[in-house]
Amino acid sequence: MFEFVRWEISQKLPHELVDGLYHYRDHYFETHTVEDASKKQNDVLEEMNKTLKRLEEKEEFYKNNAQYLLLRGRCLNIAAKFSQAAEDSLSRAVKLEPGLVEGWNTLGEQYWKKGDLVAAKTCFTGALQQRKNKVSLRNLSMVLRQLPPEEKTEEQSKPVLKSVDLARQAVQLDVADGMSWYILGNAYISLFFTSGQNPQMSQQALSAYSQAEKIDKVSALNADLHFNRATLFQYEEMFSSALAGYSRAAALDPGWDEPLERERQLLDYLDHIMNLIENKGKVKARRLRNMLSSLSVSALGPCASPQFHSPTGRIGSLEPCCFNSLTHGCNIGVAALGKVVFSLATEGRMAFTFGMVDSEETCCVVMVYNIADGWGVLIGDTVVIPDPHIKRHSITHNDKSYDFRSIRVDSPLLLIVNGKRQAMQSQTAASVSYKPHTE
Repeated sequence: MFEFVRWEISQKLPHELVDGLYHYRDHYFETHTVEDASKKQNDVLEEMNKTLKRLEEKEEFYKNNAQYLLLRGRCLNIAAKFSQAAEDSLSRAVKLEPGLVEGWNTLGEQYWKKGDLVAAKTCFTGALQQRKNKVSLRNLSMVLRQLPPEEKTEEQSKPVLKSVDLARQAVQLDVADGMSWYILGNAYISLFFTSGQNPQMSQQALSAYSQAEKIDKVSALNADLHFNRATLFQYEEMFSSALAGYSRAAALDPGWDEPLERERQLLDYLDHIMNLIENKGKVKARRLRNMLSSLSVSALGPCASPQFHSPTGRIGSLEPCCFNSLTHGCNIGVAALGKVVFSLATEGRMAFTFGMVDSEETCCVVMVYNIADGWGVLIGDTVVIPDPHIKRHSITHNDKSYDFRSIRVDSPLLLIVNGKRQAMQSQTAASVSYKPHTE
C-alpha cells in the first residue's frame, strides 16, 4: 500500500510533463504567430525530446509500471509518424494493466500511424468495452470510414452510418470538445457522398465544423478543419469560402502542400471560365452563327412532350428559355437550350464543366456533377437543361475578382443532348477527397 501511495504522489510531475507537452502543441498559436507555423512541427519535436529525457531519468524506478509506460508512449505518440518505441511501451502498459483505457486509445493511434487499421479498430473497441469515452468513440468513427468498404454496394453505407453514430455519441459525452465536433463534421461529409448527397447532410457537416470552431480555440486553428470545409464549399460552388478555407489551411500548416495546390487549381479553373465565357469558347463568329442556325424548338426532344417528367416532379412540356430570362435559383417549367462552345478539363475537377451559347448568343457555364469516366459533350452539341438551376458567382480572393452565372446540374441523366436522354452508365456517385492528412 505504501509503494502505491508513493507512486501516486511521485507520478504527478510526469503527468504534468506529458500533459504540458500536449498543451504546448495544441495551444501553440497562443504563444506564437501564424507566421511561425512552419516551425511548429520541429518545435513540438524538441519539446517531446526534452519531456522524454526528463521522463527517462526515472525509468530505472518505474520501467515496469503501467502508468510510466503509458506516459512514455503518450510522449512519443505526439510525433506525426509511427514510433516503434511508442508501440512497445504502450503494448507493455496494457499487458500490465488491461483496463488502461488511455493506453488502448494511444496504442490504437500508433497502429493507425503504422497503417494497421484493423489493429487500431481492435484497440478502440477494446477501450470502449472498458469504459465509454469520447476519444475511443471518435477514433473508432474515423477508422470505420477508412477501412476498405464491403464488396456489396448496399453495405458500403453501413460503416459510414455507424461512424456518424459514434461521432454523435462522442459529442454527447462532451459538447464542449471541438475535436469531437470536427470528427462529426467529417462523418457527415462521408454520409453526404454515400447517401445520395442529401443537402441536409452537407448542412450538418458545416454546422458541426462551425461549432468546433466556435467553442474551441484549438479546433479553430486546425488546418484539417479548414481544408475539409473548403472542399465541401467547393462542391457546393461556394467558391469564395472555398478559396479562403484553402488559404487558411495552408497558412496554419505550411508543410502541407495540398491546400495551396487546391487553391491554385480553383483559381486556374475560375480564370479559364472567365476567359472562355468572354470569348465564347474561342469559336469564330461565322461558325457560331452556323451552329445557332440549327437551334430550334425541335431540339427539346422529350421535353416537348406533355408527358415529360421534369427533375422537380412537374409533368408537362417545357418552354425554351434564353439565359438572360432565367432567374436565380430553380426555373420550373422552362428549359435552357443552347449549343456547346467549350468544355473544360481541369486538375482535381469536381464537375464536368462546359459552356453553351443560346439563340441570343449569350454564353453560360454549366457544371455537371456525378459523371462517369468518359462522359462529356462536344463542341457543336445541342444541350437542353430542364428546370435549370441558376447560380450567380461574385468572387473576390486576394487581388482577383470573378463575376459570372452558371447552371448546376447534379447528374448527366438530367440533360438532353442532341435530342436524346443520357444512358444510365453516364452517371456515377461523386467521390471527393476531403480526408485530412492527419486523420
